[in-house]
Amino acid sequence: MSATPLGMPAFPDAAREALRDTTLRGNLRHATHTIRDKRARAVAELSDWARLREAGKQIKDHTLRHLDHYLLRLEESVTAAGGTVHWAADAAEANRIVTELVKATGEREVVKVKSMATQEIGLNEALAAEGIRAYETDLAELIVQLADDRPSHILVPAIHLNRAEIRDVLVSAMGDWGRPAPDGLTDAPAELAEAARLHLREKFLRAKVGVSGANFMVAETGTMVVVESEGNGRMCLTLPETLISVVGIEKVVPAWRDLEVFLQTLPRSSTAERMNPYTSMWTGVTDTDGPSAFHLVLLDNGRTDTLADEVGRQALRCIRCSACLNVCPVYERAGGHAYGSVYPGPIGAILSPQLRGTGSAVDASLPYASSLCGACYDVCPVAIDIPEVLVRLRERVVEGGPAVRRGTRVVLRPARGHAAQRAAMRAAGWVFTRPTALAAGQRLLSRSRRLHPRRLPGPGRAWSADRDLPEVPEESFRDWWRRTSGGRDSAGGSGREERS
Repeated sequence: MSATPLGMPAFPDAAREALRDTTLRGNLRHATHTIRDKRARAVAELSDWARLREAGKQIKDHTLRHLDHYLLRLEESVTAAGGTVHWAADAAEANRIVTELVKATGEREVVKVKSMATQEIGLNEALAAEGIRAYETDLAELIVQLADDRPSHILVPAIHLNRAEIRDVLVSAMGDWGRPAPDGLTDAPAELAEAARLHLREKFLRAKVGVSGANFMVAETGTMVVVESEGNGRMCLTLPETLISVVGIEKVVPAWRDLEVFLQTLPRSSTAERMNPYTSMWTGVTDTDGPSAFHLVLLDNGRTDTLADEVGRQALRCIRCSACLNVCPVYERAGGHAYGSVYPGPIGAILSPQLRGTGSAVDASLPYASSLCGACYDVCPVAIDIPEVLVRLRERVVEGGPAVRRGTRVVLRPARGHAAQRAAMRAAGWVFTRPTALAAGQRLLSRSRRLHPRRLPGPGRAWSADRDLPEVPEESFRDWWRRTSGGRDSAGGSGREERS
């Protein structure tokens, strides 16, 4: 996976800076609450939502267990339909393949459908280095590109900006990329959308090369599927002469019928719609419609390494709906930029450290960017137990241990700065496995409760700086249980006296 932005601080430092931005927090609070409330109403309309969720999980798990088989079948189907399949082990190889394909056409610009995979590998930057300009056509992606900014949300990349800020971006930068913003542009949504439409229409009509991702790939037929709400995707997928799709290998599904599940769960979980306004599907090439050349670049970039982890591999079920971001109390306050990855929020906290490893300070901090409240798991349409994976990754950061990197089994060293945590956990483990020591410690804590500090000293300061230390009760649960005979003696008398 491509490197984190240059100079990106670890999550705690980046989040602390974001918390000082009251405008950002207001934008995020309004947007996430609006989206999640609409999603809840859309999901409630389906009486079989729980069964659809389980079906999506089972389809994804089955596919991941047999990923080699379905990828080879996908290649056969795409090739039989007139497409060409390329395999990319990492970001560098994927960028090289796409760049060479574009240069072979003689074109110096491409139009793009919103694609997390191409952002992951830094494709726009790789194309720019070869003199090729990539134009984002999704409205939010266009805004981010014009602002020389980074996406902060999976579904709504410009969620951190309000209407007034977006208007300023269009007015100041649109002319540098093509048709300028109209004179007198206001921040009315209809005017902003019309300005973007006029700006992009010129690019759609002259572009000879389109670049996309895909939400799903059907192994049975070789069909690519893109769901979107603006129509820009349909333009990019049908008007250019050459179409290049860069797709993560985990996006494959076995059969056409599997789309029945995901085309119900994805729209409701993402945009709170019963069906996406535009669901585009293409299978290879035809003589009478669409691009005359189709290339599929299958991207690994850490995915098979993730697949090797029996707990962590469930992150590869993700269908990029962003529901987990909209309910996460941490994301709502810190925003997406603090995660230092194209994948922000809870899913980014488990996906990025697995795709990139936990060697950097940013990636080692991401498993801790969560309160473990479980709201992300509750809304996930494919039942990814994000808290379970977060705990697994925290263990890897603190303890190190076996992992797979670039297809090779390695033993990771513990990350720096966690020696005190390891010592504390080992001491706790020793106490918890010795009932006599545990009881003695509990009684000591109870009797000294009035002397306890409000903040922990030393390394514990980092934990208690943002949390209140819980008050120690006057007696432990075990002592209470023994004294009240399991609560049956409501008067607080001795259990032995009651039985006698």
